[in-house]
Amino acid sequence: MTVKINLSNENSYEIYIDKLKTLSFDKKVVVVTNPTIASYHLEYLKSKLNAKQLSFCTIPDGEQYKNMQTLEMILEACFEAKLDRKSLLVAFGGGVIGDMTGFAASIYQRGIDFIQIPTTLLSQVDASVGGKTGINNKFGKNLIGSFHQPKAVYIDSTFLKTLPKREFGAGIAEIIKMAVCFNKEFFSWLENNDLNDEKNIDIAIQKSVETKAYVVSVDEKEQGLRAALNYGHTFGHVIENLTNYKTYLHGEAVGIGMCMANALAVKLGLMNSDEEQRVESLLKKYDVPTTYKIEDIEDFYEHFFLDKKSSDSKIKFILPVGIGDCRITDEIKKEDVCEILKGF
Repeated sequence: MTVKINLSNENSYEIYIDKLKTLSFDKKVVVVTNPTIASYHLEYLKSKLNAKQLSFCTIPDGEQYKNMQTLEMILEACFEAKLDRKSLLVAFGGGVIGDMTGFAASIYQRGIDFIQIPTTLLSQVDASVGGKTGINNKFGKNLIGSFHQPKAVYIDSTFLKTLPKREFGAGIAEIIKMAVCFNKEFFSWLENNDLNDEKNIDIAIQKSVETKAYVVSVDEKEQGLRAALNYGHTFGHVIENLTNYKTYLHGEAVGIGMCMANALAVKLGLMNSDEEQRVESLLKKYDVPTTYKIEDIEDFYEHFFLDKKSSDSKIKFILPVGIGDCRITDEIKKEDVCEILKGF
């Protein structure tokens, strides 16, 4: 199965959803991964990669390491391998690996190519597709970064066999996000099918990637429609920041954020309580958290302004309109937001 991302410039590329085939490159290649992925899958990857010169860069595992210091480690590996502008980086891991490798590729010698071989469900259905790259800092998530599209994405669901249950659930939260925003029939299908079944997860990956590919093709730099993919993220990024990226996986924070966005949508008459309950039940089916105790609502609200989706002192919210559609708006009153936050 191949899905194409059609972009107006020379950045178009293909996403291959299949068993990983042998990849050959007549250039220097550095693979970026972490110790967890390396212990499970690096030997397998080595058997599938041919290059003029192959090097490996292993960085610490976890969102808390998605920072400038770790980025320097990747860049050092590039310099030590004497990469030139025709060289290639390979992101082999989850969303953190993909975001950081892509960012390193975008700034090394003013930009070199990279490919994505995502190994987590979240990165397969969302993070590896679309060219958003970056790192976190103390002010928030992905606030330093660039748009830099990969040359190709290779999605092999057999990597998911070693994925911990929590990571699997975190990825499913992003699948549910796509369905709530864009595809009512897909949401109903998710309610009626078990994603622990290999055949079903392959279908869900394909559907999610097709949805994201369409959105990115229409709006590469997030000037309009692509912002809808941030459903759950406006709230979720604040939760991640307030917990120092140590309590929740990204997809888990997004799941809670979706529930907060849904509560706001119900308050504003965009969604009914039954639809809100259906989304919450589907998240709970895969043990995705749906609540978060807010210590200080005023402080939580102020954190919205550090988000990239805010502009001119207005906060951009992505709210579901029923199931299968959504609205992007910066016209939400502070008191409405604070009132629903009291329920969490």
